[in-house]
Amino acid sequence: MTLFDGIYPFYPQPRKPFVFDVDTIVVIIVFLVIAFSFLLILPGIRGRARLYWLFRVIASLFIGGVIVAVHFTSDWERAQGTATTTYKSFSPAKVHAEIGLHVGLAGLNVTLVGSPVEQLNETINYNEHFSWWFGANYDNDFDEGLEHGLPSPILYVAEKFTGDSPCGLHHLYRMAGHYASATLWVAFCAWLVSNMLFSMPVPVYGGYMTLVTGSFLIFALLSFSTGRSASCVIQFGPTSLQLAYGASFWLTLATGLLCFLIGAVVITLHYTCPDLLKAFFDLCEDEEEEEGMLGEVYINPHYARTKAAPSPANLRLTIMDS
Repeated sequence: MTLFDGIYPFYPQPRKPFVFDVDTIVVIIVFLVIAFSFLLILPGIRGRARLYWLFRVIASLFIGGVIVAVHFTSDWERAQGTATTTYKSFSPAKVHAEIGLHVGLAGLNVTLVGSPVEQLNETINYNEHFSWWFGANYDNDFDEGLEHGLPSPILYVAEKFTGDSPCGLHHLYRMAGHYASATLWVAFCAWLVSNMLFSMPVPVYGGYMTLVTGSFLIFALLSFSTGRSASCVIQFGPTSLQLAYGASFWLTLATGLLCFLIGAVVITLHYTCPDLLKAFFDLCEDEEEEEGMLGEVYINPHYARTKAAPSPANLRLTIMDS
């Protein structure tokens, strides 16, 4: 196997990173730009309202950014191990490498990094993505990997998730990823509605919708967890790859719990300390301004000193005969 400028000539490029790809980076940049735009108006806000505004903006954008970003990450589940294994099919040559499996909603990544990286006169640093998303065919990706001569450890791990594998992981993880993604988009819609309700005079409805957002995030986690109902041994000699929940799963769980906390606090303050809740959402000043505008009524003192006109009941009609 020869290299040309560090690239295998028969190998498709570029490879997909297992944690951050272009879509994830774009989502993060978009939400950071929105946050920076909101922070630009902070100097124009007076007093404690500035801190209240900062907390509301950061918390809201964090929740929305997490909901969108976890769609494109590949670390909902992960497994990693170091083993000495055969490098290519029909070859006795072995390599000492670190093998990683990273499962996301749209597919999985299998990594193979040599220890050291330079072995057998080659650079052993692979990161292969196999997709089961809408419009993608996982088995075709696996067949292309066979044609391109991928290392045996990568093909062995990827074969466990094919449609013909006796493990039955492909169908479970594919459906779990689809349902989890759909539930996350519903949570994103609920997050948008909650932001609109928080800008209205009665923020308690925003608290209720924040609870709905947290509920759908938990439903997404439960949907994805159904993929773990099937077990399959991925063994490399004495080393086995055991899947465990990754950073995206725990981040989604933390975001859901944060939504529950925010919703519960808003609802509790609405019934116990409504004035404090109005102060947090800058509603007190608005109400005082409206009352002040309605209370400033000009009364002419000339008309105030005039006597009341006689009522029609005291009027009499007198008719005199000529």
